[in-house]
Amino acid sequence: MKEGIRERLRKGEVVFGVFCKTTDPNYIEILGHSGFDFCILDREHGTVSLERLPDLIRAAECSGMVPVVRTPDSRAESVSQPLDCGAGGVQVPQVGSAEEAREIIRAAKFAPLGERGVCRFVRGAQFSAMDRADYFRKANEALLILQLERKDIREYEAIAELEAVDVLFIGPYDLSQAVGYPGQIEHPEVLAVMQRIVDAARAKKKAVGVFADTPEQVARWIAAGVQYIAYSVDVGIFTAACRRTLAAIRPQS
Repeated sequence: MKEGIRERLRKGEVVFGVFCKTTDPNYIEILGHSGFDFCILDREHGTVSLERLPDLIRAAECSGMVPVVRTPDSRAESVSQPLDCGAGGVQVPQVGSAEEAREIIRAAKFAPLGERGVCRFVRGAQFSAMDRADYFRKANEALLILQLERKDIREYEAIAELEAVDVLFIGPYDLSQAVGYPGQIEHPEVLAVMQRIVDAARAKKKAVGVFADTPEQVARWIAAGVQYIAYSVDVGIFTAACRRTLAAIRPQS
């Protein structure tokens, strides 16, 4: 599945996912059966534990969706542990420099691409049942998405040159804070910085991702060349659906 997403991005197609804070595999499975391409299991701003993570990954896999894990930080163990659990990719937040990106690559990839700690007795290696050569090769195919939430375009241009990075992802809320307008993701200066990041990445032929929480934002960024769209958050989608339902059924006074 992860290779399918990588190939679609190479062809210029757009893929859609959802940030997930739920710890219930049923809701992850629902997203997959609904047709989303990927989910982002959130360990930065969510309560997903490492122990619970494999069940959520299985739910994504069985419903045809790529399980990406947003790590709590960029520490080597934070990056490698979800991959040990069998995640199809990791999305690492708060990446601000090319050197940070290189450290993340070293943590995410086995030699010769990196220096990830080796253990075959993990779910990602079928608990040692998988041929070791196949495991090392397939493990290095996991998607690597780096979140850009600062405003140094030169560093992002350098990150875009790193072949092991699949997607440069713009986190608009943290970026808005870095620009000086916290939470104002529609502010012209915030949008201008986001567009510069998109242009810098595309100039290097690197796929770009973004978080969007309205259809209008989605349309704007697709038109700008963004291909990896993380649409809203599972709990936000559920909240909106509940409100629409109640508005439709509650008698008007």
